[in-house]
Amino acid sequence: MRQIDTPEYRHEALFYRGDEEFLAGTLPEVREAVEADAAVLVAMPKDHARVLREALDGYRESVAFADMEALGRNPGRIIAAWREFIRAHAGDEAAPLGIGEPVWPERSDAELVECARHETLLNLAFTHETPWTLLCPYDADRLPDDVLAAARRSHSHVHEGGAVCRSEPYARAIPGPDPLPAPTAEPSVFAYSGSGDLKRLRELTGDRAEREGLPRARVADIVLAVHELATNTLRYARGGGEVRIWTEGATLLVEVADGGHIADPLAGRDLPPPDALGGRGLYLVNQFCDLVQLRSSPEGSVIRLHMRLG
Repeated sequence: MRQIDTPEYRHEALFYRGDEEFLAGTLPEVREAVEADAAVLVAMPKDHARVLREALDGYRESVAFADMEALGRNPGRIIAAWREFIRAHAGDEAAPLGIGEPVWPERSDAELVECARHETLLNLAFTHETPWTLLCPYDADRLPDDVLAAARRSHSHVHEGGAVCRSEPYARAIPGPDPLPAPTAEPSVFAYSGSGDLKRLRELTGDRAEREGLPRARVADIVLAVHELATNTLRYARGGGEVRIWTEGATLLVEVADGGHIADPLAGRDLPPPDALGGRGLYLVNQFCDLVQLRSSPEGSVIRLHMRLG
């Protein structure tokens, strides 16, 4: 165990195999933090949160819990939650402790890709001037080897087999604009170049979402998300944009592409301050959608939105 008042930001992974190793890696950290009067937030899937909560006994009331399956369904929402937690406790004498498990075996391939990008972006979202520890459990028995390898690259230290070691592959890096996989079905395509096209774009998106069986409230969400992105295109990008809509299995996908460049790798991952001139559109899109995949370079941007059907 470490000293809770270590004056730095530590982003660490816990590779566990079974509940016994999971508790051995998390329970002492939580107890030590509570005894030091540090704030503790645990964000995990419900089943794992229950295991930890039941083991905490007298420490339970001093720990806040969040359902990661809701909060982190879209990994693009998680950084905002951790920033809110840190802002609330930045002046505390003891450095806060977060335990966050954004990766679980039932995640889709696209979700796992975005979780890996999220873990990398955490190292840009927080600096060593903000002292706190974020411990990220990984189910080493059930997760693919490439997911664990990505975790070693995005976490400075790894807890494994009862020991804590510096991760040799770790690098504080900006994720690249890796291309998204091609659609597996023929998409509907709509090009837009002016504000007069926005009404028709909203209608086309809503009609397709309804036909595919997206619940009514979620139809409004995807329509508003697409409207926000298209409006950003007309405001900031060159030459208009293009929307593609298709389904893969039980997921509706809507992709917005344009010639603009989103230079900030953390764009949309936290609510901008009230005096900011922009940035709220992408933040709202992350709140509305089940998954958001953003790829941007000087050549242009592609934002793919995922909405679960049914």
